[in-house]
This record gives sequence, structure tokens and C-alpha cells, in this order.
Amino acid sequence: MKVKPTSKAGQVVVQLDRLDDHLLDESVKQAAAAPFRLKRILVPIDFSARSRRALSYALRFAGQFGAQLLLVHVVEPMVVPENMLLAVPELPEAGGGLVNDAQQRLDQLARKEIPAEIKIHTTVRVGRPYHEIIETAQAEDVDLIIIATHGYTGLKHVFLGSTAERVVRHASCPVLTVREPARAP
Repeated sequence: MKVKPTSKAGQVVVQLDRLDDHLLDESVKQAAAAPFRLKRILVPIDFSARSRRALSYALRFAGQFGAQLLLVHVVEPMVVPENMLLAVPELPEAGGGLVNDAQQRLDQLARKEIPAEIKIHTTVRVGRPYHEIIETAQAEDVDLIIIATHGYTGLKHVFLGSTAERVVRHASCPVLTVREPARAP
């Protein structure tokens, strides 16, 4: 066994040789020897260029691993103030129209962007985006989430928050975040 310090304070690298196998728990050995497999990849789609970029990453992963893609779009519910004096149309009906439109757009994107050999499933959910993404990943037994980031910083990040950040914090599976390329000055 070799122990090497790293450049980060308080961290070391432990390198085990074959002679040190007896130091490892049997479950750790099996996990290390098991091949990495992806069966289902979830990609949140908001129809932006950023989410399409995340989809292009997902397509490469799906092609390499023979994984199924699950495209998810989340429609946020409409909020109507309590003391609104105007007549409000029925919200479930209005929301249903948004869901149907989103499903059509998602299906069209899948037909246009995804090769026939890749298995695909599309779904539209209603709710808070980060919550619905996490719930869908758990319900569908997803192995990986590939999500685009908006790259907000400073006050914009504080006020708008980050769906990607919340997904990373709360997802029960690995999450790959795809950032926009840096802009030239």
C-alpha cells in the first residue's frame, strides 16, 4: 500500500496493490470489478439551445451504452392571486392545453433529433421543475440525469435559483451538468 499526499489540504491518495486485496471489503471489490452500465438516461428539456446541447451529450452516452433516453419537460402551474377581481378561465383546462402543446413539441423534437436505433420515451409533467425531474428519475429508475445549466451568477442566481443545482443536490442518481461554453471577451 502506498499513501501519497495531494495538493489539497487534508487529502491523501491511497494506492492499493494486489497484495493489499485483503484490506478491502468484499462488496467494495465487487463494485470496483463491476462494469459501468447505463440503462436509462433522463434529459430535462425546456426547448432552449442549452437543453438541446445536453441532449446531444445524452445521445452520445445512449449510443455508447445502448441506453434508453427519457426526455422530460415540466410545465409550471399557473399561480393566480387570491384577490384577483377579473374572471379567470378554468385553470385545469388552460394547463391541459400547455401540457398537450409541450407533449407535441417534445415528440417532434424526439423524431427530429434522435436516431431510430436509440430507444426514447417522452413525458410532460406539471409542477416545480427540480422536484418533477427528481421524482421522474426515481419513478423510472434512471441511472443518469444529464441537465443543462443556465450559468447564472451573483444576484441573478440568488433570485432565480438553479434547477440544475437543486437536482444535483437531491437526485438519487449521478447527474451530469452541461454548461454553456465560455464566451470570448
